[in-house]
Amino acid sequence: MSTTYTPPALTQPLPVPTPLTQPFWDALAEHKIRIQYSPSLGEYIFYPRPLAPGTLADDLQWREISGAGTLYTYTITTRPVSPHFAAAGPMVLAVVQWDEGPKFSTELVNVPFEDVKIGMRVKPVFCDYPEADVTMLRYEAEA
Repeated sequence: MSTTYTPPALTQPLPVPTPLTQPFWDALAEHKIRIQYSPSLGEYIFYPRPLAPGTLADDLQWREISGAGTLYTYTITTRPVSPHFAAAGPMVLAVVQWDEGPKFSTELVNVPFEDVKIGMRVKPVFCDYPEADVTMLRYEAEA
């Protein structure tokens, strides 16, 4: 499903899972993507929350999704967004719209800048940081 990507040395701040977000991070560690689904809305939800938006129903379920999607928007950073990212070099910061509906902020990898196009199909790349016990979700162009 995903190809090889070697992330830069770990100098960046990493997320800290909370009890509410832990199922998302646990799934990434298994190289799967699980997000919340609301039966009352009939929609997938992202970011994790305790109640369904709009209905405030207490019916959110964690379900696995494919992770495939479309590049919704992006920007190429030529300057580090903070000192922690200086070693990463230029980055393609992106928003991917999953086929299941929600949008996800991420980084595009393994794609030359000139090939990045809004609307391009993308697939997940799982970046393991064993020293920090976290897996990050990145994206690359579908073949």
